[in-house]
Amino acid sequence: MKRGNDQQRELRRAIGEVARKIGADHIERDPAGTFDREGWRRLRDIGLFGLPFATEWGGLGEDLVTTVSVLEELGYGCRDSGLSFSVSSHMVSTGVPLQRFGSAFLKARYLPEICAGTMIGAHAVTEPSGGSDVMGMRTTAVADGDDFVLNGSKAFVSNGPIADLIVVYARTGRPGDLGGISAFLVRRDTPGLSVGGPVGKMGLRTSPLAEVFLQDVRVPRDHVIGGVGAGFLVFDHVMQWEILCGFGINAGEMRHRLERCVEYARTRTQFGVPIGAHQAVSHKIVEMRIDVETARKWIHDTAGKLQSKADVSADIAMTKLVVSEGNVRSALAAVQIFGGYGYTSEYGVEKELRDAVAGTIYSGTSEIQRQRLAALMGLDVPLVRP
Repeated sequence: MKRGNDQQRELRRAIGEVARKIGADHIERDPAGTFDREGWRRLRDIGLFGLPFATEWGGLGEDLVTTVSVLEELGYGCRDSGLSFSVSSHMVSTGVPLQRFGSAFLKARYLPEICAGTMIGAHAVTEPSGGSDVMGMRTTAVADGDDFVLNGSKAFVSNGPIADLIVVYARTGRPGDLGGISAFLVRRDTPGLSVGGPVGKMGLRTSPLAEVFLQDVRVPRDHVIGGVGAGFLVFDHVMQWEILCGFGINAGEMRHRLERCVEYARTRTQFGVPIGAHQAVSHKIVEMRIDVETARKWIHDTAGKLQSKADVSADIAMTKLVVSEGNVRSALAAVQIFGGYGYTSEYGVEKELRDAVAGTIYSGTSEIQRQRLAALMGLDVPLVRP
């Protein structure tokens, strides 16, 4: 189902209205890293988690372009960046690969609860010693009758402490072989799977993060997503959606930050005039606007290209770089514009800077994105995938 412009605007308005009502206490919850379950419930009740999924599974049946547009409105309205990050992680890590690659059985069994938000999803990719080297993963999955037996450990699993379902990527073939990785849908209560305690972090603290340990975890063969050896293809698809959805939220956060800084610069006076009258401040705000508009253009243009099935290998890398680094610049400028108030926790501005830094690391670091682009340009460097 594709909505017209009027319907899309109404959906954005409805999501934005709910988003503005949640996260009001995010500054208080940030130090303890407390996940907002009430906020999650409110977003669940409005149907947000079903945005890109077919109506037969209880979703809203929206296309990628509309999904990104609505998630931008979530970022604009909700001040709890951790909650927004958990929302995107849930939808993209589990729902997206199931809808695109899952069997009819897996879709019927799990997509309705993913769309409803009654089961929370996560994915386990990165390993403690691997970092961005996905192809070098050591977690193994060995066939044993009708099951696979998984052994290994994963780090930096967003939503890990609250997840009911985890998509685990494991090696079923030779190290370094593109066809040697498979994706497994693993229930949290599976014997042998354990999740570590929440990991403290610099930003996005209200989105819980943990390690996942697998010791002789038996996963039925019918819980393989996309077939044995299709893990790299699944992961590449997921990463494209993860960047567009997650950084679409960031674009909305940047829009809100810009408006807040404009208002502050108009009303805060120094030396008898509003601080916005000083060129040093006004130029910072202009640069913030340029970053906002550039981020939005890259996000929406790339989403449109991916939806039309164009090759977006370079576009995804550039989108990720433009938005993540622009978000950090924007947040740092906001701290400087607010001055001493920006540095204190009371106004929430310093928290936005801490949250923004994460975007240059997750979903492929800035360095990895530049290396990918160099390889795509034909330079003599290894092609980093995805």
